[in-house]
Amino acid sequence: MRAWLQSLRASARARTGLRNALYGAAEYIAMPATMLLATPFLLHRLGAAQYGLWMAATAAITSSSYISTGFGDAALKYASAYRGAEQREKVEATLHVNLTINLALGIVVAILIWYGAPLLVRRLFPAAPMLQATAAGVFRIASAILVIRSVESVFVAALRAYERYGPAVQINVVARVITIVWACVLVARGRGVLYIMAATLVFSSISAALQMWAAHRITGPLALCPHITRQAFAEVFRFGCFSWLQTLAGCVFSYADRLVVGVLLGASSIAYYTVCVQAAQPIHGLIAAALHFTFPHLSARMAAVSPGEIRPIVRAVLALNIALTFVLCIPLVLGSRLVLKLWMGAVFAQQTWMVLSVVAAGFGLLALNITGHYALLALEQVKLVAILNVLGSLAMLAGVVFLAPRYGLIGAAIGRLFYGPITLIMYLRLHSMLSAKRTSRAGVRRIVAIEEG
Repeated sequence: MRAWLQSLRASARARTGLRNALYGAAEYIAMPATMLLATPFLLHRLGAAQYGLWMAATAAITSSSYISTGFGDAALKYASAYRGAEQREKVEATLHVNLTINLALGIVVAILIWYGAPLLVRRLFPAAPMLQATAAGVFRIASAILVIRSVESVFVAALRAYERYGPAVQINVVARVITIVWACVLVARGRGVLYIMAATLVFSSISAALQMWAAHRITGPLALCPHITRQAFAEVFRFGCFSWLQTLAGCVFSYADRLVVGVLLGASSIAYYTVCVQAAQPIHGLIAAALHFTFPHLSARMAAVSPGEIRPIVRAVLALNIALTFVLCIPLVLGSRLVLKLWMGAVFAQQTWMVLSVVAAGFGLLALNITGHYALLALEQVKLVAILNVLGSLAMLAGVVFLAPRYGLIGAAIGRLFYGPITLIMYLRLHSMLSAKRTSRAGVRRIVAIEEG
């Protein structure tokens, strides 16, 4: 063990992987931690209606960004592979396609939000006509932010393809933290959510410009403009349509069950259920962010690699994945009552501690698939990953719909348990693909293809 640790310290690849993992975890932690500190002040000063409007607009940006940037995994996979093969022209062609698709999807979704804003705000705030005019402006600013972040994600993908997570994370964290701090300043001066969204638009634009500058500085000049070549588009689209579907399934896991709970159990139930989901979400989110570096890393090495190199990497990451899952999951499953009592009060804890325990177990089961998910994406098994995630999301929704009317919030939480085990089936394919005989043949084919190219 000591010799193994010394070899890791001496390995430049291991140090790069660890550094990228820490950056990924820091990016995931920084925003929620800042928001957690600011929420009491903002909620008190803005009031429930305006704060709810801000959260709804933020959710619209986040969920719509999943749709507009759903082809990003495909671009990252091929850009990383071509970077590993030192084929810079193909890296640029892949990023061109990514920019074109992101812009097209981002603009389409932004137009839908822009023109659908009046109808949406009437649904959200039927009893507050004075807030409806402000809400329409808020959602229209959100549509502009969506387009900017769709473009920004291309430069973030370029940095990640070169396994340089640091600059992208630093820029993103600083921009998001400044946005929340500035929101507190605006609220302290008596400004409302419309001013907060305008400030978010400004800081998002600055962040996108800095990401572009960082990408140019690290990867070299990138003449990025909306442009498509047939080969690059075919590669990205073939992979990306399934990664987009998988991303959509992730949106269902993150948001759809809350809407179902509201319809079946009433609006007040959403608050209790959402708090439990938000408390348990880092079990999966933090690990996924920390281990994301394995996707571009494996994609780059898949160009020409021996079985003896790939299997130990996947095994080591999987061992870390399992250890982190238990470390994050067990305290919430066993200590949910204490956590909720300290955070939300004894009455809230008494009503929902069992819900949190079950939801945490659901996120723990899902977190176990992270290594297999990234490894199979690198191995171009995106179709299987997408199918399993779609099946998992459908099983979860069916479980929530069937169990929630009978058992309340506990039933809805149990429904979440159905998602994770279905996605774990992917490890059967991963084990098969990393078997010595099969991997050896695949490695030879890749080497021959690169030499011929």
